[in-house]
Order: sequence, then structure tokens, then C-alpha cells
Amino acid sequence: MLPRHMLKIAEIFASVQGEGLRQGEPTLFVRLAGCDLRCKFCDTKTAWGGGKDMSAERVRDAVRRLRRRRPAAWVCLTGGEPLQQDIAPLAELLRADGLKVQVETNGTRYLRAAVDWYTISPKPPAYAFDPAFRARAREAKLVVTKRLAYARVRSLRDALPPRTPVFLQPQSNEPWSAARAVRLLVRAAADGLPNVRLTCQLHKVLGIR
Repeated sequence: MLPRHMLKIAEIFASVQGEGLRQGEPTLFVRLAGCDLRCKFCDTKTAWGGGKDMSAERVRDAVRRLRRRRPAAWVCLTGGEPLQQDIAPLAELLRADGLKVQVETNGTRYLRAAVDWYTISPKPPAYAFDPAFRARAREAKLVVTKRLAYARVRSLRDALPPRTPVFLQPQSNEPWSAARAVRLLVRAAADGLPNVRLTCQLHKVLGIR
């Protein structure tokens, strides 16, 4: 097991947040390597393993250099599954630099850290998430696969406070998935489910990283 201050990093890059409530905002991304679920529909399978050993300080320094070229107020820790590793020291360093920290996680594990924004995306087959995220998640996303049932949408909506939006996200922006997402959205509206929305992967629509 790696020492607490070391992390497995797949890549560090600048882009815009392509999904959810923060869609369109300039964002620096730190992609951590490793994942506990490895979904078949995953679009970042290269981050399932491998990665470069980097201390939290080295990651912070890399983000600093990147930020000088691509100014941003936010840094997003993503994966893979970032909460398989101890991100707390890194989050503290990034916030000390004046950055706001977002974490994109499948939600299976909660880790106490200086995080400003948790995005949870529960995955099949169980769609389970740590109860700590009920109060801490700022948004939730469901990838609309061919097997995503309306009951799962309703279950996630019921499990979170009404103020927390539940996004239906088409799988890799595929037309069949978008059509299915709209059908699920219409049914949710007909049932009076609050705060269920449609999102897309804007960065893919625009052809940017």
C-alpha cells in the first residue's frame, strides 16, 4: 500500500467541466488511477490501473504550473475512482492555493476531506452509495445505459434531498441513450419527481478534451 502522501495519477490537464451543474466552467482536472467497479460503459478505462506515483506536493505543483497557463477557480479530482486513494492531503494543498475542489465519485466510499463539491454517480448493478453523501453531494448523475430502469431513477431521487439534482446523462452522448433519457425524464415529470434533469458531456459535443 502506498504511503499516505503518495497518489497514483493517470493525468493532469486543463479543460472545461463538461457535465452537471458546473457545466462550462474552466476547470483543472487531476485524474487518479484505479477503480473498484470498472463498468463496461466506462469512457476512461485507461485510468483503471497504472498511473504515475506522485506526492500530493508534486501534484499541487503540477496544478500550479498548469493554472498559470490556463487560469481556473476549480480543480476536479476524478478517475477512475478518486476516493480509492487518500485525497485529503492533496485537497488541503489545493485549497490552500485558493482553488475550489470538486470530486467526481461513484459514491461507494466516503472519505473526510476538504472538498467543496461532491458529484456522485452511482453505478450498476447495485447503484449503492455511502449514506454520508446524502447530505454532502451537490449533485448526482445516472448514466443512461440500456438496462437503467425507471425504478432506479426513482430510488435515487427518493434517497437524496429534493434540493440535490439528479441528472440523467446519456451514455457517451449516444442518440439511443439520449432518447431513453428523455423518456425517463418525461416519466419522472409525470410522476412529480422533483429536480430530475437531463445533462450531456459538453466537452464531447464541442470536441474538446
